[in-house]
Amino acid sequence: MYKYFLQGLRIGVISNLFLLWASLTIANISNDLFLVVPAIILISVSAFRCLFPVNYASKSVIIDTVLSSVFVTRFLVTIVEVTYIYMFSYVLRIINFDQYMFVDLISWLMVIQVLISQFFCWGAILLKYERFYFYEEFGWFVIFFINTILSIVMLSLDLSNAHHSLIIINIVFGALYLPWQVLHLKSITKRINTNPEIKVQEFNMDLSKVKLEFESSINDRKVSFESNDWGGVVGMMWMYGYWILFIPVWMFYIILII
Repeated sequence: MYKYFLQGLRIGVISNLFLLWASLTIANISNDLFLVVPAIILISVSAFRCLFPVNYASKSVIIDTVLSSVFVTRFLVTIVEVTYIYMFSYVLRIINFDQYMFVDLISWLMVIQVLISQFFCWGAILLKYERFYFYEEFGWFVIFFINTILSIVMLSLDLSNAHHSLIIINIVFGALYLPWQVLHLKSITKRINTNPEIKVQEFNMDLSKVKLEFESSINDRKVSFESNDWGGVVGMMWMYGYWILFIPVWMFYIILII
């Protein structure tokens, strides 16, 4: 059954290409590049990930090609995550319109946190120290906690219907995502505590090890459709939500409505 869900990710190639076409035609790309460009990057890379998914920890893929490699995917995703979280913080500042100074200031913490999370993720890959994945994902909890709290604060502002809808989406997403992310963090903790290979990993900045893991991130792959190699049910929910159902559609809605 898990195999069919993995193969079903290819639906996201079609849906994301449609969103990409709509973003380039329906939305006015000349309006605000700080909104449109991050959305286009995320939607494009989401289509790519649906075609060439990879699990960083297990290096599991469904198509054995360098395009599915951890390094290629992580390189693209680093750009995506920094730009789209900047976009989220930028939307908060647009809606706030300099009314609450602390909202503008705190929104930048989202950008700082996503940069920190990138370092943890790359550290987990290049140092083969998988405990860092926990800290990366905890960073995402912090990012959307900030996004949710600032959105709740801005409900007190006199907002247009368009801006109000974006704030409500932020709050609803936070109410759904934050409890789910707690479960995600617990699943990561369980995997760390029960996997003997992870338990013996040591934090080591040795350059020869970094070089070895860098080469491994490009060359090492295994074709797998096993649930354990993809994070089980939580991993599948994450892939469908992040690459297909929620985030790409949300990005398109933002550029369409603003």
